[in-house]
Amino acid sequence: MKDDELREIFFTEAQEQYDELNRLFVELEQNKQDKQIIDSLFRLLHTLKANAGGMGFEQLAQFAHILEDVFGEIKKGHLHINSELFNTLFRANDVLGAMIQHLKDPEHHEAPKYRGIKTKLEVLVRKARAQATPPSEETPASDETQPAREAAPPATGIPSKEKESRSPLKIEDEATAVATEEQLHLSDSIHVPVKKLDNLLNLVGELIIEKDRIINLYEQLTAQRKGYNTEMTHIQRLTNELQHAVMSIRLVQVGTLFKKFHRIVRDVANEEGKHVRLVLKGMENEIDRNILQIISESLVHLVRNAISHGIETEDERVKQRKPGQGTITLSAETVKEEVRIQVSDDGRGIDVEKIKQKALQKGLISPEEAKRMPPEQLIQLIFLPGFSSADTVTKISGRGVGMDVVKRAIERVGGQIDIESTLGKGTTFTLILPLSMAVKSTLLFQLDDITYAIPLAYTSAVSTFRKSDIHYVRNGLAANFLGKSISVVFLKDIFSLKSIQNPDKQFIVKSFEETPDDALFPTIIINYDQKEIGIIVDRLLQQKEIVEKPLGTLLKDAYFVSGATILGTGEVCLVLDVPGIMHFLFKQIRSYQNSNA
Repeated sequence: MKDDELREIFFTEAQEQYDELNRLFVELEQNKQDKQIIDSLFRLLHTLKANAGGMGFEQLAQFAHILEDVFGEIKKGHLHINSELFNTLFRANDVLGAMIQHLKDPEHHEAPKYRGIKTKLEVLVRKARAQATPPSEETPASDETQPAREAAPPATGIPSKEKESRSPLKIEDEATAVATEEQLHLSDSIHVPVKKLDNLLNLVGELIIEKDRIINLYEQLTAQRKGYNTEMTHIQRLTNELQHAVMSIRLVQVGTLFKKFHRIVRDVANEEGKHVRLVLKGMENEIDRNILQIISESLVHLVRNAISHGIETEDERVKQRKPGQGTITLSAETVKEEVRIQVSDDGRGIDVEKIKQKALQKGLISPEEAKRMPPEQLIQLIFLPGFSSADTVTKISGRGVGMDVVKRAIERVGGQIDIESTLGKGTTFTLILPLSMAVKSTLLFQLDDITYAIPLAYTSAVSTFRKSDIHYVRNGLAANFLGKSISVVFLKDIFSLKSIQNPDKQFIVKSFEETPDDALFPTIIINYDQKEIGIIVDRLLQQKEIVEKPLGTLLKDAYFVSGATILGTGEVCLVLDVPGIMHFLFKQIRSYQNSNA
C-alpha cells in the first residue's frame, strides 16, 4: 500500500515537473540570457533525476541526468543557446513526458524511443566540455579527444573511473548547494490521491442523505412543537460545513491547467508561421479537479483554433494597423457558485454572414430561419455536428471543426459556453462552469406525484400561467413572458412519448387540449443556448442542494435524465437532462413548423 502511494505521489510531482519544464523552456526561448530561468531548469531536472532514481526508474533518471548536464554546461557558459538547441530540448522534454506516462500506465502508453535524442544530448555535452578544456601542449595529437571522454558522465549512470576522476569535493559541494536551496522552498500543499478524496466525498454524500432523513423524521414526530431542537440545528450546520470542507479539498487552481498552454501556443504558432503571445489571468481561481480534467481537451481545441483561424499573419495584422504579434488570453474568475473561463484572441473575429451561408449550404437551417435568427443565435451554429467555417481543412483546421465535441464536454459537467465576436477585433469564448460536479443546486418539482430535480444553472425563472395566457402558434404553444413570446410544453407529454425518433407531431399540444379552461399551469422557464422554453409541471416545490449520482448501467441509455439522488424521505429523485430536452424540443418544433409551413 505504501509503495502504491509513493508511486502516485511521484507521478503527480513528475507530471508537474514536466509541465513546468515546458513553461520554463518557452520563457527561456524568449529570454535567452535569463540566469534565473536556467538555474530553475537545472534544479528542476536535478530533483526529477533524484526522485526517479529513488523510485528505481533508472532510464528516466539517466535521461533527466543528461538534460541536467546540458543546463550545467549552459550555466558555465560552455554551451550557447540557439534555435537548434531549443528544438532539441523541446523534443527531449516530449520524450521525458512520454517516459513518465509509460511508467505510470504501461498498458495504454508505449515505451518511447529515447536513445537517439539522448545520444544527441550527450554529444552536445561532450563537445561543450571538450571546447572548454583544451588539451595541454604536451598531449599527443592522437589523444586530443581524451579530456572530453574523461569529462563526460557515463551514459548509463553506472559509477566508473571517468566519474570517479572528477573532484569528489566539487561534486559534493554542488549537490549540497542544490539540496540546501531546495530545502528553503518547501511546498505549502500536500498531494493526496484523488481516490481517497472520491471515497471521502461519497461518505459525505451518504451523510447528507441520512441527515435529510433524520430531519424529515424529526419534523414528522414534532409537528406540534414550535421551532427546531438545538441539537438538530447543530447537526445540520456541522454536516453542511463538512460537505463544503470536503468539496474545497477537491478544488485546484486553474493555473495548474493554464500553465500547460505556453508550450501549446508556442508549437501551434510556429507551425502556422505566426507570432503569438499568451497572457494568463486569474490563475488563482479554484475549480473541481475533475471538471478541469474533463474540459482540458476543449480548452486545447479552442486555443489551437484561435491561433489557426482567429489570429492573422503578421503581414495581415500590420496592414490592419494591429501589432504584428497576436495575443491569446486565458482568464478565469469566480462568480458566486460558478467559474468562468475565457479564451480570447485579438484576431479577425467570426463572420456571422459566412456562418449563415455555410449553414444554408449544408441544409442545417431553412431560409426562413436564417432571416429570423439574430446574430447571437447564428453564431451558435458553429457548435452543430459537421459544421465548419474553415475554407480548407488543415492539421490545425478551422473554428468549427470539432466544436460540437467541445460543447458536449462542457455540457457533460453541467456548464454552458457562450461566444462574443467582433469582426476585425477578435473573439471570446466563455465557459460557464460549476465549482463542483458532485453537489448541484436544483429546483424540486412534482409530476404525477413523483419528485424530480432540475439544475438551477439552466433555470432562469418560475411562473404560473392561466390557460388563457397560452395560445397556439404554428410550431406548438407559446405564452408571453416578461414582454416576449416563448414556447411552452408539458413535461408529461415529453415523458409519455412512445418513440423519441418518430414522435407524434401533435404531442406538443396534447395535454393543453385536455385541461379545463380555468386551469393554472406551474411553469419552469429554462434557458439553454440563448433560447428559453417554459416547461409545465404539476407542482413546484423548493430549491435544494443534492448529491447527484450517475444512473446504473441498466438505465445509462435513458432519455432526458442525467442522474439521480435520494431525498430525505428516502425517495429516489431523477435529475433532468436539460440540454437533452432542449435539443429534442427544438428539433421537434422545427419539424412541426416545417410541416405546417
